[in-house]
Amino acid sequence: MIRARLFRQGNKHEEGGAELIEQWRKDRHSRIWVDLQGESAEQQRQFLEHLQCHPLAINDALRERHPPKVEEFEHHTLIIYRGMAHLDEHLSYEPRQIVFFLFERMLVTLHAGSAKSIDQMWEQQLPFLHQKTVAEWALKTMHTSSGFYLESLLAFENQLSDLEDELLTRPTDTQMKTLTVYKSQLVKLRRIFNYHLSITHELNSYDYRLLSRDNPEILHAINDLYERFERLHSLAQMYYDISGDLVEGYISLSSHQLNNTMRILTVITAIFVPLTFLAGIYGMNFQHMPELAFEHAYFVLLGVMGVMAAALVWLFRRNGWL
Repeated sequence: MIRARLFRQGNKHEEGGAELIEQWRKDRHSRIWVDLQGESAEQQRQFLEHLQCHPLAINDALRERHPPKVEEFEHHTLIIYRGMAHLDEHLSYEPRQIVFFLFERMLVTLHAGSAKSIDQMWEQQLPFLHQKTVAEWALKTMHTSSGFYLESLLAFENQLSDLEDELLTRPTDTQMKTLTVYKSQLVKLRRIFNYHLSITHELNSYDYRLLSRDNPEILHAINDLYERFERLHSLAQMYYDISGDLVEGYISLSSHQLNNTMRILTVITAIFVPLTFLAGIYGMNFQHMPELAFEHAYFVLLGVMGVMAAALVWLFRRNGWL
């Protein structure tokens, strides 16, 4: 699907498809956003070649999983961003690569399927799009996406807090598996945020022709985006550390419970070893055993065994082993 929105002077705009590009070329004061969603790689290549995009930029844009980056070419700037199609409070994550081609008066976005940030910009940010530049459109789209990331991470904090409470009261293997999944997802998110942090740091450190820091609004948008991803990266790292601490806490609790069980079994064994020893001696089938002829030998032996067991139980209790 190719959709386009053409913005003219006087807060006028038109919506349509690729045909609006010809009108955009004729009106030097207009700006246009062309969004390609779900188009085949060959169709995207033909479209970008028609716009005279650099071949290296086209190759990078058409790679399915290219690391996020920003790169400037002669007539345009390329930004590859890792957005999302889905991310919930359980960190169930479906990534969505978004490619931005920034021209002087045109923004082209490419993505394989639905992208929440672009859909929201397209549906709810019409006044913003009228008033701002193409560069600000791209920065605002990334900022909107980072807002979705932030909402999901803050909601995840409640899930992690509830899991922590459950782990302290009734730890189970299911919770351990959940924490392991959380750690894996947080590693992926942390890597993505680190990429985006590098992009915004680069935008903040070097002047790009179409993302000039001389423009106060663009500079503010870049700084805002940098602070947002710095916070996201810090949150992902913090939640990863907390999840790791909870895993270690679960292992410590399990080890403590195992130690208690082994201690009880050891005490039981220590009590029954001397009793089994005596029973073994008098269970041997030798013909000449003096005690066998004693009339009350059986009851005496039971008494001795009872005293030994009671003495050992008292000793273990005194030492705090029971």
